[in-house]
Amino acid sequence: MSEQHETQHLSRARWVFYGFLAVAGFFLFTEHRAHVLGMLPYLFLLACPLMHLFMHHGHGGNGQHSHHHGSSEGEPK
Repeated sequence: MSEQHETQHLSRARWVFYGFLAVAGFFLFTEHRAHVLGMLPYLFLLACPLMHLFMHHGHGGNGQHSHHHGSSEGEPK
């Protein structure tokens, strides 16, 4: 019975913590909305080069692409 009580207590504490995070997030957003929305265009501009750097890592380098022109794998018949 004690183990079930502890599990119920942890579950209740977790929900209280989630409620606290939701309320804190709401007030942070409403109080700092002008700052956050004012920086949004700059964040989009910053996202472009960051995405280019981190998402193109699998292309190889210096023009040495590893394409197999002679293989018929993946080509329609």
